[in-house]
Amino acid sequence: MTLPHADTVVLYPAGALDSTGIVLHVEPLADGRSAVILDRTAFHPIDTAWPDQPADRGVLRTDASEVPIVDAVTGGIQDGALLLGEDLPVRTGTEGWVFVVAHIIEGVAPEVGTEAHVTVDGELRSALSAGHTACHLASLALDGALAEAWTKETPTDALGHPAFDALAISESRIVPHGSVDRYRIGKSLRRKGFTPAALDDLDAVAARANALLADWVGAGGDVRIEREGETLTARRTWVCALPGTEVRIPCGGTHAGDLGEFASIEVALTRSEGEGALELVMTTTAHLREAATV
Repeated sequence: MTLPHADTVVLYPAGALDSTGIVLHVEPLADGRSAVILDRTAFHPIDTAWPDQPADRGVLRTDASEVPIVDAVTGGIQDGALLLGEDLPVRTGTEGWVFVVAHIIEGVAPEVGTEAHVTVDGELRSALSAGHTACHLASLALDGALAEAWTKETPTDALGHPAFDALAISESRIVPHGSVDRYRIGKSLRRKGFTPAALDDLDAVAARANALLADWVGAGGDVRIEREGETLTARRTWVCALPGTEVRIPCGGTHAGDLGEFASIEVALTRSEGEGALELVMTTTAHLREAATV
């Protein structure tokens, strides 16, 4: 069976919740499900290399059937072989590969060559988009709250603060209306100049971060995704207007359209001692204004 020769065109960066495409390939899966690849889709898949934002959920319809899309993963094609999700050994965009969105369905798979309509669960998308925007803002606020905790010059974030988030993060997970981020404070971070004693009073750190978040949310500001192309591998950037500036962070996820949609964004911090390292966990919670939930 012929596999696609071009990357999937993705419409979710522009906020699309519906799309129509041609079925290019159907891959039977071991669990009785199928992976359906279309030439274009509004569906956001989970990224294999950095699986922070979960995949969309929704429905795939053809003239002959309607089946649930229970997951969506990134797939890679090379030398006539399709590798999906965790089996994909390279990062999206690696030269010599074709990268596709694989819609994981339950039920009867559509025929190759047919037209298929995809509908995304808009409520879940909105909740995850709010969570992803809140996650970015929380990371910037945490960097700002820890700006005085460094004894050496270090790489900076989009606001010019020492990039604690980028240097220490070990895992980030977007959840509906929030996120959970884990940071490892070990020997490597100490050598870069970070002072772990700055985390002794987590309530004070959280208070500083939340003060920044309150200022940003209170001011409102446009949020958008800029992209260099329409395919899955095209570079995309999250752009957010904050008081007196505009921040830009590379990002392949989905986002809220304006900070005015939020009533508040708040973080809570906890810590635990591990083997040779301290783990910091930041839990971010976003509350939307009532009009934004309609």
